[in-house]
Amino acid sequence: PTNAVMWWHRSDAGLILAWHETIMIIMVNEGDAMITETNAVNFRQNLGEMLNQVQYRHDSVMINKDGKPVAVLIDARLFERIRRMQGRFDALCQRIEAGFSQVPESTGIAEIEAAVAQERRESSISAEDH
Repeated sequence: PTNAVMWWHRSDAGLILAWHETIMIIMVNEGDAMITETNAVNFRQNLGEMLNQVQYRHDSVMINKDGKPVAVLIDARLFERIRRMQGRFDALCQRIEAGFSQVPESTGIAEIEAAVAQERRESSISAEDH
């Protein structure tokens, strides 16, 4: 494979690039970072280029195998942020669990189902108004 782009198309949804017979779909993410989807074979063949893309442009690469996502290559700073957020999320879950430890499970599930139903009603009404 060559690094030269043989064909490309830009739209509001993102950018589609083709290298010979391989197609990569690059979608615009928040900010200037992008997410590239590629298959495992293409990833192996272009590992150095994709590492540079992640390291220097702070993009992400989603690796698909048999058409399904199996892994994502992200830059180290984003990984550290995700790890910190996971720790905070786990702590929050423990606090919620402790706070509701005396509530019977059936009561909790009923309250959740009622809240979801209410939100769906409000969302459908809001959608109808627009």
